[in-house]
Amino acid sequence: MSSANKNLSEFSTTGLPDVSQKKFAIVVAEWNSEITEALFEGAYKTLVDNGVQAENIVRANVPGSFELSFGSQVFAQKPEIDAVIAIGCVIQGETKHNDYINHAVAGGLTDVALKYNKPVIFGVLTPNNQQQALDRAGGIHGNKGDEAAITAIKMLGL
Repeated sequence: MSSANKNLSEFSTTGLPDVSQKKFAIVVAEWNSEITEALFEGAYKTLVDNGVQAENIVRANVPGSFELSFGSQVFAQKPEIDAVIAIGCVIQGETKHNDYINHAVAGGLTDVALKYNKPVIFGVLTPNNQQQALDRAGGIHGNKGDEAAITAIKMLGL
């Protein structure tokens, strides 16, 4: 279902695992910070609301979404980190840069997850314009950060 028809902050919490002792890293791209800060806040709040202790959440910033793969790998390789959430926003714009960035980030995060055998969550918005980003960062379609946090929790239940 496209997010145009779904609220990203509505999801089932039935059967979530106990994450009170789990440690999460949230890696946040600084580019499009108005959006990424809202996504971070959603992810952070959702983790805490679902039993994660605040002191078990570590945050790191990277310059842009392209750097999310490396930033996520820095944390995924740490034995004490159980899951990583990558937060970013790449708006389409006038050139094809978004195609290259989004493809690289998706592949990079997948590679990191498989290499370290732990959840590395793609919490990156790929909207066509600023308004679509705002709509998905706490606007009319909810917050992709909320969804990314719940995804991380659910993946720890495997």
